[in-house]
Order: sequence, then C-alpha cells, then structure tokens
Amino acid sequence: MKPKTLTDSFIKACKPKDTPYKVSDSARLYLLVSTSGSKTWKWNYRLDSKDSTYTIGEYPSIGLAQARILRDEAKAIVVLGIHPLQQKKIQQVKLKNEVSTTFYGVAKEWIEHKRASWSVTYAAQVERTINRYIRDGKYGHLPIKQVTAIEIFALITAVAVRQSPQGVERKNSAPNLAILLRQWCSGVFRHAIVSGRADSNPVAALNASDMITKPKVKHNRALSEEELKQLIIVMRGFRGQRSTGIAIELLMLTFVRTGELIKAKWSEFDLSKGEWIIPAARMKHKDAGNHFVPLSAQAVALLNNLKEISGKLKKDDDSWLFKNLRNSENHMSPTTINRVLERNGFNGSKSTIGFTAHGYRGTASTILHENGFKTEVVEKQLAHKEENAVKAAYNKAQYIQERVEMMNWWSTYIYSLK
Repeated sequence: MKPKTLTDSFIKACKPKDTPYKVSDSARLYLLVSTSGSKTWKWNYRLDSKDSTYTIGEYPSIGLAQARILRDEAKAIVVLGIHPLQQKKIQQVKLKNEVSTTFYGVAKEWIEHKRASWSVTYAAQVERTINRYIRDGKYGHLPIKQVTAIEIFALITAVAVRQSPQGVERKNSAPNLAILLRQWCSGVFRHAIVSGRADSNPVAALNASDMITKPKVKHNRALSEEELKQLIIVMRGFRGQRSTGIAIELLMLTFVRTGELIKAKWSEFDLSKGEWIIPAARMKHKDAGNHFVPLSAQAVALLNNLKEISGKLKKDDDSWLFKNLRNSENHMSPTTINRVLERNGFNGSKSTIGFTAHGYRGTASTILHENGFKTEVVEKQLAHKEENAVKAAYNKAQYIQERVEMMNWWSTYIYSLK
C-alpha cells in the first residue's frame, strides 16, 4: 500500500515492471519508474491553458527532499508565466557565458585555438600548467576583465619561487616555468582582447625580470620542448658543411656523447640492420662492454647521405665518419659542434640558454621520462654506469627491443617538431 506522500523507504522498494509506472507524491510531483528500473522525478503543471510536464531529474541523484524543493522553485517560475525548462536553458546559457569570460574559461579556449599549431607534448605541457596554476588557482574563476597586473604579478612570482617540482616538472625548473607561464598568460589576454572580452593586456606591463630571478645558466642543461623546437628550426637552416649538419642531427637522434660520435668509424655500423656498435674501448665506462645504438630510419638515411658525401667506401672501412677538414687523417674537432651552437645563440658568453652538444643527452632523458619510457631503458641507452655495485652485478638486462622502439619513437618525435 502506497503512503499518501512518498517516503525514501517506499521509493527504494519500487521495482521495475513490464510497463513504466508512476508513484505520486504531492502537488503533482511524481516518480516515473521505467522497465529498466531507472527512476525519474517529474512534475505536472498547467500554463497558458495547456497541461505540461517538467522533468526534474534522476533518483537517487536527486533525493525526495530535494525533488520537492526543486518542484516548489519550478512552481514559482510558472506563476511568473515562464516554463521551467525554458528558464533552465536560459540559466545554462548564462552560466556558459559567465564561464567563457573567466580567466580560466578564456585560457581554455585559447589552448584549443592554438592546439593545432603545437606538438602533442607541448600542448599537454601548456594545458597541465594552465590547469594547475589558473584553473585550480586563486584567479581562474575571476572575470578576465577583472584580472589586473597585481594578480598576474602574484601568480607568476608564486610559481617562480616554488621550491618543489610538481607532477613531471623538472627539478630547479620553477623560474623557467614561470617565464613560460607569463608568456602563455599574455597569449590568453591577447585572445581575450581580439574576442572582445578584455580591453587590455596586464601582462604587457610586467617585465619577466621584475618577477623572476633566473638561475645562473648551467651548461649542458636540458632544453624545454619549445627551445628544442627553436634549435631544430635553426639547424634546418644550417648553411655550413653538410657533414657538420649531419653530425649535429645524428647527435640529436642518438644522444651519444660527443666524443663517441666524432670518433666513430664506418666499420662500427651495419646500416642494413640499423645498428651501431660502439667498441668498449671508446666508451666512458669501458668495463660496461660494447654499446649498442639502435638506428632509426631517419638516422640510417643521414648516414647514407654521409656515405655519398664521403665517396666510395670499402667493406669494413676503418675511416672516420667525420673527418677533420684541415687534416683528413684525423676526426672532426671536439669543438666544432659547440661552435655552431654558439654562432646560433645557443651557447657562449652572450647566450641566455647555455646549451652545449652534451645537453642533447639531458634533453632526451627528460623528454623520454616525461613520455613514460622506463628509467632503466633510458639509462641503458645513455650508457650511464650503475653506481650500486651489487645491482650492477645482477642487472645484465640489455632491453634491446625496448631500446629499438624508444629510439624510433624519439626520431619520430624530433622530426614532428620540424
């Protein structure tokens, strides 16, 4: 027997039947039980001489007490001559418009506007940072017109002095991340201006040096993806010796040590198998044995190009890949690649980047780790020595197949930045 008004225990006991049925509460509020067992709150009302039904929502997401409150609110709207569903749609549009004019709402829209021009990894970095410091921060909910230089200053300086990295952020990256965040915030405000949701860009009034104390340049540091992209663009326009350009590109693709590359000999390569075996005698840690470097299709293509430049080679040729231009009996100078980087603003006393050829290794390590490759696989490819003697004695795994897959991914990633 159904009570005069519904109770929670009665509602829970309602089971599905062969056809939908409804159980009434009061003042035309009722619960419709479907054949699948779902339960929906509905309310019947009359407006403009017509009977209508307003769907309030699903049970148990909306409980009995809340359904009655929402019914009473809908009833008050009907008294004003407005259909509840029409009012609900107006509120949804209003809420959407309000969100689209907030600092975070515009930032989210800006990311989608720019996404096609970014790599997947870079877009993820921007989105992750915007979400952490704007969406989940103090100012993301503010209408973008109300965000002033004071708020931007507080936001950027808070990131710049952060002591501990979060998520996949690199250690000691706070100032660099703050600089990027300032750049991205400026982009958000420019987007807001051209779309009529802001009148000015408060970021423009703030110099990075006013908010951020950059750490002393560390040579061999890892590049951010955007810096790496800029380096690749510069290298694409390289007008020096083609062999030097190939050396730089191979160093980027294989991330071996510079000395291991410039002293390489043709006898170490099997291009048909896509393999480069560096003899233990030429490795930094000679006791670790020969070092296996998987060659991607892009790396093999570069080496074939280098063969054409070098002229006809004998089988098992023991000549240098990269000969010294002044003395063909010797290999390329250790400083050649760094000089190229210096001439293009990536190194030297006037550079704010401080990147040397050895920095490719840290760059590769950082990006590969950020993209989910196992530490032991990355470390093995970098030919790093295991400091733990016991662990080193038992860890004989070479991870050959995983390294092949990783190096192919790395080459694809590098060329996707072009």
